[in-house]
Amino acid sequence: MAEISLTFPDGNARSYESGVTPAEVALSISTSLGKKAISATVDGQHWDMQWPIDADATIAINTVKDNEAEVLELIRHDCAHIMARAVQEIWPDVKVTIGPVIENGWYYDFDREEPFTPEDLGVIEKKMKEIINKRDPVTTEVWERDRAIAHYKANNEPYKVELIDSIPGDEPLRMYWHGHWQDLCRGPHLQHTGQVPADGFKLMSVAGAYWRGDSDRAMLQRIYGVAFKNKEDLKAHLHMLEEAAKRDHRKLGREMDLFHFEEHAPGSVFWHPAGWRVFQNLIAYMRRRQEAAGYEEVNTPDIMDRQLWETSGHWFNYMDNMFLAKTHDERDYALKPMNCPGHMMVYNHTLRSYRDLPMKIAEFGKVHRYEPSGALHGLLRVRSFTQDDAHIYCTPEQLTDECLKVNDLILSIYKDFGFENVHVKLSTRPENRIGSDESWDLSEGALKTALERAGMSYTIFEGEGAFYGPKLEYVLRDAIGRDWQCGTLQVDYNLPERFGSTYVDQNGDKVAPVMLHRALFGSLERFTGILIENWEGKLPFWLAPRQVVVASIVSDADDYCMEVVAALKAAGVQAEADLRNEKINYKVREHSLGKVPVILAIGKKEVEERTVSTRRLGEKQSKVQSLDEIVSQLSQEATPPDLV
Repeated sequence: MAEISLTFPDGNARSYESGVTPAEVALSISTSLGKKAISATVDGQHWDMQWPIDADATIAINTVKDNEAEVLELIRHDCAHIMARAVQEIWPDVKVTIGPVIENGWYYDFDREEPFTPEDLGVIEKKMKEIINKRDPVTTEVWERDRAIAHYKANNEPYKVELIDSIPGDEPLRMYWHGHWQDLCRGPHLQHTGQVPADGFKLMSVAGAYWRGDSDRAMLQRIYGVAFKNKEDLKAHLHMLEEAAKRDHRKLGREMDLFHFEEHAPGSVFWHPAGWRVFQNLIAYMRRRQEAAGYEEVNTPDIMDRQLWETSGHWFNYMDNMFLAKTHDERDYALKPMNCPGHMMVYNHTLRSYRDLPMKIAEFGKVHRYEPSGALHGLLRVRSFTQDDAHIYCTPEQLTDECLKVNDLILSIYKDFGFENVHVKLSTRPENRIGSDESWDLSEGALKTALERAGMSYTIFEGEGAFYGPKLEYVLRDAIGRDWQCGTLQVDYNLPERFGSTYVDQNGDKVAPVMLHRALFGSLERFTGILIENWEGKLPFWLAPRQVVVASIVSDADDYCMEVVAALKAAGVQAEADLRNEKINYKVREHSLGKVPVILAIGKKEVEERTVSTRRLGEKQSKVQSLDEIVSQLSQEATPPDLV
């Protein structure tokens, strides 16, 4: 048999017979490595320990201490198979479908007549641990299609037969066994079931799911699980989920009376007065920051003719996400999913000179995007939302500097809201795109140069850019360690050319500008939801929907309460009185639940001494202060950070 050369991470190479498996390679190095190995990396690809290597290659043997992402993917993928095996061992008549890895865990869809119960999840977990403790070997074979189809038909697994029929081509299929239990899978997998940490996983919930996402097909039962490398990581994740549940913006939105949703307008927000106050404060803050940075605000129509969207490319590349309409005169329109084409119309309305550039136009534009109903999630995933959208038209020579200015502005804004842990993703050209390779080279190069000049680290996501240009995505980490993608910056050489946009350069020639698409909060609705969850409803005082409640202890204090409210309002503080005939403890509890930052209690003593009893949210003790002192103090706290 021919020999091949395998090169290890330290640069050393060894000769092996062609067809050698990583498991055999690991054992050739040491018995202990052979036992600890979970997978290999061969020529940069994640490799199962049983897959043969037929040509010269680089190789690294992975253990549970190596690449975190690959280790977790293996553990979670094996958990999916082990769970499916456990289900079929307990209920042999259940039919299995698919079980992919998802963020933090996996799910598997089952066809079972009886619904799974929470008690069933405990039974399945117990059986999974038994399977893990058996340390059953994981083996794999490659089968011809006909053999695989015959196998699944004989075992009454129609979903697997359908999956095979939907796989294009005639290539053989990979089959995996976890002990006696078998599944169709591309792999890779661990060496045996015992490599899954028995105390590192938990089954979380059951939900309904249509087969292959088609509402005309069978309704299946989907069991979700999470898995980690050890008990400590699992415990930390479950604690984070508990924290997330407490911070759920939908729950807090009800408690704070901020907003609600209706089936009459799925994915659209009904803002209540307090919530709308927060929303408008965000817009006012952003408007000030943009004006200071040289942006001019515009407003463009919500619904525009099909021709505009054909020119922009949205009609052909984004139609599935657009709300369309046809009028009585047979004209096709679309509710705008983005503000870009409208801004192109503003730019093209007048002849521009290089002296006019950079030109920065911003809009708090309402955009509409069709999201599947199952994907809607409070403020975080909606169909109608407001973007703090802006477009910068500049010359190629100005491009890098403008990217730097946007980067500095966005980081400064996030800092004002308490987000200092920000990661940047650079998403490059997708397969489905417009424009020349040359323009994409220039666009991607400009973003990389700007980040490097700013000293920013970033992660490249190949092929994840928009169809018209590459983009930077700014990812915020919140108070409990969750990541949220918010702001974006995109370089676009293509849209100005498609719209015939030009400026007159120094030589008197008409040339196309470069266009930067930029959003800082992104969706204001979504950013509001993120803020509510990050601060657990206890928003910074300047942003709080209800800043101060002045509560009377006795009716004789009513007039002074109103005087305090008037003084606070005159000083720029949002204040209201609670003069109800209720005990003060009741009022404090109610307004604390509503996350009011400051409650000023006033009784006979406070009236006589012209003081207030100040109680801060989350504090058990009150503090007596003079009226002048509290008004001055709260006036300063009510000042937005950009005006301090």
